[in-house]
Amino acid sequence: MSKSNTGTLRFLGATDTVTGSRYLVDHGGTRVLVDCGLFQGFKRLRERNRRPFPVAPSSIDAVLLTHAHLDHTGYVPLLVRDGFRGPIYCTHGTGQLSKLLLPDSGHLQEEEARHAEHTGSSIHDPVLPLYTALDATRSLQSFRPVDFDRPVAIAKSLEAVFVPAGHILGAAQVQLRAGNRTVHFTGDLGRSDDPFMYPPRDLEPVDVLVTESTYGNRRHPLGDAGQELGDVVTRTAKRGGVVLIAAFAVGRAETLLLQLARLRRKGAIPAIPIYLNSPMAIDASYMYQQHPEEHRLKSSEFNDMYQLATLTRSADDSKLLNLRGGPMIIISASGMLTGGRILHHLEAYGGDPKNTLVLSGYQAGGTRGAALAGGTRDIRIYGHDVHIRAEVVQLEGYSAHADADAILRWMRTAPRAPGMTYITHGEPEASDALRLRIKHELGWKSRVPEYLETIALDQPD
Repeated sequence: MSKSNTGTLRFLGATDTVTGSRYLVDHGGTRVLVDCGLFQGFKRLRERNRRPFPVAPSSIDAVLLTHAHLDHTGYVPLLVRDGFRGPIYCTHGTGQLSKLLLPDSGHLQEEEARHAEHTGSSIHDPVLPLYTALDATRSLQSFRPVDFDRPVAIAKSLEAVFVPAGHILGAAQVQLRAGNRTVHFTGDLGRSDDPFMYPPRDLEPVDVLVTESTYGNRRHPLGDAGQELGDVVTRTAKRGGVVLIAAFAVGRAETLLLQLARLRRKGAIPAIPIYLNSPMAIDASYMYQQHPEEHRLKSSEFNDMYQLATLTRSADDSKLLNLRGGPMIIISASGMLTGGRILHHLEAYGGDPKNTLVLSGYQAGGTRGAALAGGTRDIRIYGHDVHIRAEVVQLEGYSAHADADAILRWMRTAPRAPGMTYITHGEPEASDALRLRIKHELGWKSRVPEYLETIALDQPD
């Protein structure tokens, strides 16, 4: 491990992938983990979740979470179960959403283990979940929500500040002041033109910048995202079909409902039934309403959104939707088809060409969503093959991530260049494309770190 008078930064995840966000900072005898996410997508990445954590969880003094999505928080139950006993700092919005996301993740882990045991599809005996819903609920006792912009003293010369990032409720950039060095983690940067969330705060002077690069090699389309969705709904309704929208329950489902309400109000889509089949998305909507300072919506727009849709909570009501038939719209999770109720709907409706499956955001490599977006039409659901004959549409305008142009614009707000910029949280092509743009357009020192690499904070270049 590299030695440094002012500490080290070790990349425990989010390198060569958009998932598994984990950054370990050692400074003055104190050890802080920034983000504690699950690896998702390809099996080789998911297997990392089963390996022992690279350092003893008990050796970590504090955890800082940028936001509630599972690729940033989903390993927390394991960390606590395996010995971490310190505080977990996050914003109030992240703390609230984690109460939804983490127990649900534990429940899904248990469900997947039971299914693998029943079908004999696992090589392990016995088949154990990564963690349980009870593990997740217990880990929530370690959360310590704090306000944006309020310094959090972790040790004598180690202080953190949470700065608004847009993206979803509670999402933050984390500024970590380690002695005389400032390390800035973007988390997931939101969009300046997001119809729901406010844009991320400008970049202040920092010594080391760790940036996401999910869309580091792409630009969001310039067209009207509402019209794109409206066209899909209209042509599917004319066929008498079902529009299945795979949406992330936190953030994306709300944005899609907002757009559908606006389209309906303008008469731009037919008046077909709309179902929000996600208890988590329903609960998250109430949390958004409790934090009007973080988003652009008025209470009247929230009312329009949730009066538009039939809110489906129970499993029995969810199953009845599979018998109803079209025309109708079902919004359900998960957004990358990795689990959840959307898979049951896809089994029921995916084989009919009059229906449409809508992928509403980024699809990480190795997920069913990425396979379908890439042209595959045979996928495996709950142990058996399903042939998809429905139309598959990937909406490019609904991502909650800043694209490459927006990341560069955000970087230009900095009063001075960081000593070094590390590019993470992206597929290899995206991270390297952003690296080249930072080098050629900004003239900043930047590079893509390697998995488990350690760098000295006083010599970032």
